[in-house]
Amino acid sequence: MKDQFSQRLQATGQPLVSSSLEYSFRSAEAILRLVDEVFARRHNSGFPADNRHRAFKGEMPGRVDLWPAISPTKNEQSGDWFDPVDQVSQDHHTKQMAHRVASQIKQMIDSRTAIPKEIGNSGTYEMHPVQAGDFLILVQRRSDLFGEIIQACKAMGLPIAGADRLKLGAELAVRDLAALMSFLAVPEDCLSLAISLKSPLFGWDEQALFDLAHKRQEKYLWQALRARRGDFGATLAVLDDLRAKADFLRPFDLIERILTRHNGRKNLLARLGPEAEDGINAFLAQALAYERTAVPSLFGFLQWMETDDLEIKRQMDAAGQRIRVMTVHGAKGLEAPIVILPDTAQRNVNLREAFLVENGHALWNMPGAALPRALAEARQAHLMAEQAERDRLLYVALTRAEKWLIVGAAGELGQDGESWYHKTAAAMQHCNAAPHSFGFGQGLRLETGNWSATAVPPSHTARAQPVALPALFQQPAPPCEVAKKTLSPSTDLGGAKALPGDSGLDEESALRRGRQIHLLLEHLSPLPADLRHETAQALLASGPDAAELPSLLAEVTRLLDAPSLAHVFGNAALAEVSITAPLDGGRRLHGTIDRLIVSDSGILAVDFKTNATVPHTAQSIPQGLVRQMAAYAHALAQVYPTQPISCAILWTTTAQLMPLPANMLADALADILAQDGA
Repeated sequence: MKDQFSQRLQATGQPLVSSSLEYSFRSAEAILRLVDEVFARRHNSGFPADNRHRAFKGEMPGRVDLWPAISPTKNEQSGDWFDPVDQVSQDHHTKQMAHRVASQIKQMIDSRTAIPKEIGNSGTYEMHPVQAGDFLILVQRRSDLFGEIIQACKAMGLPIAGADRLKLGAELAVRDLAALMSFLAVPEDCLSLAISLKSPLFGWDEQALFDLAHKRQEKYLWQALRARRGDFGATLAVLDDLRAKADFLRPFDLIERILTRHNGRKNLLARLGPEAEDGINAFLAQALAYERTAVPSLFGFLQWMETDDLEIKRQMDAAGQRIRVMTVHGAKGLEAPIVILPDTAQRNVNLREAFLVENGHALWNMPGAALPRALAEARQAHLMAEQAERDRLLYVALTRAEKWLIVGAAGELGQDGESWYHKTAAAMQHCNAAPHSFGFGQGLRLETGNWSATAVPPSHTARAQPVALPALFQQPAPPCEVAKKTLSPSTDLGGAKALPGDSGLDEESALRRGRQIHLLLEHLSPLPADLRHETAQALLASGPDAAELPSLLAEVTRLLDAPSLAHVFGNAALAEVSITAPLDGGRRLHGTIDRLIVSDSGILAVDFKTNATVPHTAQSIPQGLVRQMAAYAHALAQVYPTQPISCAILWTTTAQLMPLPANMLADALADILAQDGA
């Protein structure tokens, strides 16, 4: 890109001014000296000869270690016949390197090996014991060594952040959980049920599963399992609970129920080891991610998991006090006080592309020595470009280290000197690195600064002081007060609503007729007489049949045209007035007054009643209706405290407006309050 910009700027008369940033603000001087020597003769890889590094932190001690290489070993089949064919033997060089890395990290932490740490921005350093978060392990690719290192560190109890990329579908714990959820979604899925029973979630052995499946008379395995409830009560108790919740819980909640309530996490980790926890946690995270983008359902989540080959990229820069294991490519932009490169053995450069593009022409890539000249030149150019990219990747790996760089190799190193291990070893010899015994063999060490200072004890580090919680956090929460039910004056105050022997319609029909008359009175009162029939038909289009409409309209018309009721249906009257007010005892009233007339002389509340049998006097009104009107009067008195309140019932059957005496309302209200207090 620099050359391209330089060429384009030539035409402007202002050529590109080439400058170089020589200072490195990360690595110590010993590491930078090694880097310069490794790439001193790598001009074709983009490292100019005059591009040297200078350490901005020149006083910071630095160290580079070259471990002795582990000789290659063959993966001999020395185990049992039923062991996985790709299982690495215990003496394999990959296994040895993983154990060496983990044991060295543990030894450094346990022995409190010290590394320099800057005091503020003063440029002076003091030694501090290493911690797990100081280590960054970089490999060229996610090969067997990648997984073996993670497994070895976990086996030694070292805190490790796990893999930076996780293929969710390849995790055994995730497969077991997905199989159980597939069975919960489709109970006829016999294979998923068998996988679940054999998994650590239930822990069945081969014989128990075979006996259940082979001897069953039923078509489905789930039916056979239920038929033997006495033999598998514990398993069925778990499955019954999960099946009862599967249609109601979100996928995350269902997984969490499996893991926590039914000890799924405990059982999986006991069988598969601590490394299974990464997959379990990622599975939970994906369940939450699914619920943020789709309507949460069990079947939908399982389908989403099957259609997406999910690979989780984890943010390793926020790993905390844990060892990080990454590929070099994924570590771009990161840094660590101590960087270990255990994967520096020979790695052949291969061109797997079917076509090679050279000078705008596509060439068929063919193996073999007898290649056409054009193809041979194209292959050589691509091989050199790939080798240059490998060199730049090595540069990234070496410069991730701040204070201490450790380089090791296991397996074939090659004879051409192009392996990362050979390049590093040659550079260290040019830098006059001293021989050093690491306990497991003789290697080289390049060191600058004072590493012999005594480590500062960790006691000087400020510790978080415990927070004194208020007393209310130390005692159980008081019981929650259950809000009392809001009372409806028409239904919740008790008492009869009709006279004894009322021989009207059945209850359902009477209620329907009452609602229809109320609806007509509400909407027809402001209309002229010639519009009432048409409006009534529209209002009751989905209500009574054609035979009922004339009687309903006749009853309503009689009420609207009665001169004695003109003040009830006049423009000054308010229709269907909702009212809410407190009632003694902590309860509230909420109801709807059919007609409310507010005037200078007082407040009149009118309620319509469609009873077939009408009382002759107010004293004969059913007690339930009186209580309803007393509740309205009590509520209105709180809205209009200075106005006299009166109530009346309009019997629609006889078009009679019957006022209720004040003493009757007062006695009914006393009954209501006494009932509420009891």
